[in-house]
Amino acid sequence: MRFRPLRSASAPELDLPPVPEPPAVMRAVVFDGPGGAEVLREAATPVPSPALSELLVRVVAAGINPVDAKTRAGAGVFAHLGSFPSTLGFDFSGIVVKAPYESHPLQPGMPVFGMVPFPRSGGTYAEYAVVPSMSVARKPSALSHVEAAGVPLAALTAWGLVVETAHAHEGQRVLIHAGSGGVGHFAVQFAAYFGAHVTATASGANAAWLRELGASVVIDYTTTRFDEVIADVDVVIDLVGNVHGDTGTRSLRVLRPGGLYILVPTGSWPDFADAADAAGVRATSYKVVPDGGALATIARLLDSGAVQVYIDKVFDLADAASAHRSLEEGHTRGKIVLRVSDD
Repeated sequence: MRFRPLRSASAPELDLPPVPEPPAVMRAVVFDGPGGAEVLREAATPVPSPALSELLVRVVAAGINPVDAKTRAGAGVFAHLGSFPSTLGFDFSGIVVKAPYESHPLQPGMPVFGMVPFPRSGGTYAEYAVVPSMSVARKPSALSHVEAAGVPLAALTAWGLVVETAHAHEGQRVLIHAGSGGVGHFAVQFAAYFGAHVTATASGANAAWLRELGASVVIDYTTTRFDEVIADVDVVIDLVGNVHGDTGTRSLRVLRPGGLYILVPTGSWPDFADAADAAGVRATSYKVVPDGGALATIARLLDSGAVQVYIDKVFDLADAASAHRSLEEGHTRGKIVLRVSDD
């Protein structure tokens, strides 16, 4: 008797298109060692094979994040790369090609987005990727694949910072540094959504846009020192660190006694916890958790229009080096995305 695949009890009946078998090799952008953007090159590499609860997805678009450029240059997670050539990339939006089993909720043909476990696996600057099923959610129907690819790492980081660590709530005073960046523009929206009073630092060119996203106050860091105009903050979300203008040290001064300082780029300030303790405030670092459940919640917010993603620039896969150069110039609003294949 032939087994008929079951539909997930939690998902509606879907008319999914047939998915062809993947080829043996795929296009990917790789690098052979640390260096500038010029070390990125296109190559033909084997299509990865999923195991156990993993999915094989066809990548339509891949998000680019600052950690990608740092890793390519020899920092970031470079020390954890197993071998070369290596393919960068955490974020993707694409189509399921192979599911772990017949009744799995994410079936072949389904549009999904999420994060791969790079650097423990190959990255998403490639036509196919293997990803743990628990790190994936259905793509928001209101978003294109290019838009969805800009969401996972940045939005999950912001969610972890704002919701799970800061516990954003009505009346809470939150200061977010680099509010117009990938993580920052999501953090502003999440904090405002949960009722916090949001102050963001950004360039003056992004002030009006950040107010539209929910910031009550925007401080132009090019003209105003934030610690001279704000005080008694409950939470500081620092996406800059102490690499520019002692942003971290000055942030401790604007917190109320017992307030919370959250540092994302920890390499910029190794002794931040001691400095916070001396200042009488709490402090923690944060690392993104690729949680498919949280990503599904974020997808619902995106579909409802309560939250939006901003895509600054889109490059083709072959132009990954140009995308990295653009990212490293700084001042990116929102995200940069690679278009990997056709939808």
